[in-house]
Amino acid sequence: MATPNRNRPAAVARQSGELASASAQVVAHRVARMVMAGPSPSARDRKEFQRMVNEKQQAFVESWLAMIGHTTATQWTLGTTAWRSLFYPWLGGGSMPADMVSQMQLASIGMIQKGLAPVHRKAMANARRLAKTPLR
Repeated sequence: MATPNRNRPAAVARQSGELASASAQVVAHRVARMVMAGPSPSARDRKEFQRMVNEKQQAFVESWLAMIGHTTATQWTLGTTAWRSLFYPWLGGGSMPADMVSQMQLASIGMIQKGLAPVHRKAMANARRLAKTPLR
C-alpha cells in the first residue's frame, strides 16, 4: 500500500530509525561471531559470512533499481506538469512554481523511501533471524 504524501517524511524517519536499530543488532551479532570464529571459521560461520556479502550486494542492486524506476517515473510526471503549465495555462491544469517545488520534494522523499525499502527489509529480517541464532 502506498504511503499518503503527507505521511511520507514520517514514514522515512520511522524506516530509517528501524534500519539503524536492526543494523546495529546485526553488526554486533556478526562481529561477535567473527571474533569467536577467529582465524579458522567453521562451515556454519563461513556460510553466514558469505551470506552477509551476498545480501548486501542484492540489497544494493534492488535499492538502486527502485530509485532509478521512481526517478524515471517522476521525471515524466514533472516534465508533463511543467509543459502543461508553460504552454497550456488556459486548460487550468498548470501548476504554480510552489506546487512544482512541493511535487519535487515529495518525489525526492519517495525516492529515498524506495531506496531504503530493500535495505530495511533485509536488515529487519536479519535482525529477527540472528536474534534466534546462538553465536556458537
